[in-house]
Amino acid sequence: MRAAAERGVPQKERQEEAGSHATDVPAEISDASVALQGPGGDQIGDAGAVGAPAARAVKPAARSPSGRAAPAKAVAGKPALASLTDWDAARIFLEVVRAGSFRSAAERLTLSINAVRRRIDDFERQIGATLFTRDVHGARLTDEGALVVSAVERMETAAFELLRAGDGLAGAASGEVRVAVTEGLGTFWLAPRLVEFQQSFPNVLVDLYCAMRSADVSRHEADVAIHLSRPSALDVKLVRLGRMHLMCFASEKYLDVYGVPNTIDDLMKHRLVLQVADEAAANEAFASIFPGFEQRDLIAMTTNVSSANYWAVAHGAGIGVFPTYASALGGKMIPLEVELKWSYDIWLSYHATTGRIPRVRHMIDWLVEAFNPGKYPWFKDEFIHPRQLKTVYMGEPLTHLFGGFPMEGRQD
Repeated sequence: MRAAAERGVPQKERQEEAGSHATDVPAEISDASVALQGPGGDQIGDAGAVGAPAARAVKPAARSPSGRAAPAKAVAGKPALASLTDWDAARIFLEVVRAGSFRSAAERLTLSINAVRRRIDDFERQIGATLFTRDVHGARLTDEGALVVSAVERMETAAFELLRAGDGLAGAASGEVRVAVTEGLGTFWLAPRLVEFQQSFPNVLVDLYCAMRSADVSRHEADVAIHLSRPSALDVKLVRLGRMHLMCFASEKYLDVYGVPNTIDDLMKHRLVLQVADEAAANEAFASIFPGFEQRDLIAMTTNVSSANYWAVAHGAGIGVFPTYASALGGKMIPLEVELKWSYDIWLSYHATTGRIPRVRHMIDWLVEAFNPGKYPWFKDEFIHPRQLKTVYMGEPLTHLFGGFPMEGRQD
């Protein structure tokens, strides 16, 4: 009956009647969807976490006496879901949490520190809470920020699954494969030999990312990653490829000038060249080998990458630590009989979903064979002295295998 009666009521009067019974919405709260842009049009690198935290359950909308749904009463201080449109700010927030400071996060994201701060300020306004306290020691999560972290991590996981699902739609052995590897192995071992893979799979683009910072395949930083320590992520597949053995080397030129050290005590009288990938680990290793000495007393040069470290030592800068195959890389390097040796297990990691993509599966199989200890004895578990490598390895000349330069006939 009510509906029939309303048919004769002008539309304007019906709207006014419904409005008189509706619950008022505070003026400062709006459910209008407003598109948010990053301040200054900041450009972000790889696609990050995209998605929304699970929406809170809401009660059914109240109804006016006319039977129509009345506008819902907004909760003061709680942002509407429509206001959370800058999802990339969530990824930046998570990077600040993991890096521990705005400056470190900016370096990882290749953004300015001010851009990161602006995006965090925007995100805090969207969330309606203060997520960090800032001090000279870095950024510290508030209690509200700690709650947001778990929600954003779920967003990130969902985003990575979406990306993997999209990659899996391409069934053929074509497209891009991203391989992350430590800089030394990537430069001296994998890069010279990737032509073998390209000849077998010419339609696959290989993105070889060489860096000392280990990539996390569970966060979609790479399709396949090679590490010198066992990854701690629980949701990845791991393959132990072999073992890298390291010892002290020096160039002929250096030894002619400074003599040959035979003991650790002898090393204290020499010039050392140190690669510092992890400053804390490097400081700890130095203190354990040379207790009571300051680094400035012994170290002549430091660098952050393997290639610079190698060529500095090869040209006489001092004594350095390298894999047992260092002599095959092209420099006139002499292994030293000092009782200092290290070894690292070499690990390959990939996500189970990614591993089912044909082009990634082909790359995984190729990498496993590329580090086969039976074929390449310097990756065996047992230590093999560099002077023995030529007798236990029966393949092509080692300098060709590693992409080095033949040493015969060279004059430095």
